Amino acid sequence: MLMSERAEQLVRDRTPFVHATVVRAQQPTSAHAGDQAILLSDGTIEGFVGGECAQASVRKAALGALQAGESVLLRVLPDGDVHFPEAPGACVVVNPCLSGGALEIFLAPQVPAPLIRVCGSSPIAAALAQVCAVLGYDVRCDDDAPGEFGGVTAVVIASHGGPEAETISAALAAGVGYIGLVASAVRGAAVLSGLDLTDAQRARVHTPVGLPIGARTPAEIAVSIIAEVICGLRTGVLEVTPRAAAGSGGTAGEPVDQHHCAAHGH
Repeated sequence: MLMSERAEQLVRDRTPFVHATVVRAQQPTSAHAGDQAILLSDGTIEGFVGGECAQASVRKAALGALQAGESVLLRVLPDGDVHFPEAPGACVVVNPCLSGGALEIFLAPQVPAPLIRVCGSSPIAAALAQVCAVLGYDVRCDDDAPGEFGGVTAVVIASHGGPEAETISAALAAGVGYIGLVASAVRGAAVLSGLDLTDAQRARVHTPVGLPIGARTPAEIAVSIIAEVICGLRTGVLEVTPRAAAGSGGTAGEPVDQHHCAAHGH
């Protein structure tokens, strides 16, 4: 399989990875300019960007780039006497290999876009899909029935009825960090009253949902909801690809801080 085909496969599968490309090779080195590899989050290296001497440094830098979500130019130099200061976006390491060669490897992390599941066919649900598309998010629209929520960043229930409680339970069990229920404070409380939620689980369910921007129209309400999701993502309390919970009692990271992302009724 070609490297480009493998990268496309990982993107389709929403698997995070780092694409490494040798942009400069100072001989003697086993790698050459243009050599490529894909590094997965478990440290697996597929391809070739250097021998055993360089692999540990490449793996460490790639995992750091993946965690930060930022590209980096890795400079692997033959000894510490070479004056090549670090700069923003660049990292310098000393190659322990006796060959004396040097490499420059560009590490480009590929992180999946947030995956938003919108449940319902209301005007707010339609507006949510449009807002997510503008942001470049991966949005999946479903009917009112609960579905599979593995790997989902956020679930928004905008059906105004139906199996809302069942959908909330399924999303909690899957480890979804943000679950929004479009409802008034009174109706939202009534839906949740039938669920035996822990404090940690309740903190992941947002109803009323959205930031308090005075939204009235479906489009405005959609913006307020996605703004709350963005707040969770940018403050680091919401994961793009959450780990699955061990059941309905599991948690998925910290709840979105309500002091920074206050709820708003609709």
